[in-house]
Amino acid sequence: MQGFLLEFRGELCYIDDMSTFDQAAELLDGIADELPADFITELNGGVYLLPDVKLSSESKPNRPLYTLGEYISRRDLGKYINIYYGSVMKVYPHLSPGELKQVLKRVLIHEFTHHFEFLAGERGLEIKDEIDMERYRQS
Repeated sequence: MQGFLLEFRGELCYIDDMSTFDQAAELLDGIADELPADFITELNGGVYLLPDVKLSSESKPNRPLYTLGEYISRRDLGKYINIYYGSVMKVYPHLSPGELKQVLKRVLIHEFTHHFEFLAGERGLEIKDEIDMERYRQS
């Protein structure tokens, strides 16, 4: 299989094994299939595995902060979850398939928690993420 080149903020990331991306997509599909049907309540846009490397807007040049996933709620596009394969590979470059499945599951559950909290009008995980960002800023 031929690879592909990603560019984000001037940084090039070459993914040379498209089969690994395809395997990650299959793992993510399997994880999503294992979740209770209630998890997708009002998640009308679904879950996407994107090949992108996504840096946080507050990422430091000497200590990059990658976004592994995000929950998005927009009036025009609905509610959906993006998982950034390129970012996962930057943070965890040498994962076995079993380890990759665990990371994908952890990221997906984190984003589903944002979804549930959004639906319930809660902000617990959002506040925790803000505290973690403040720690990162101060480090």
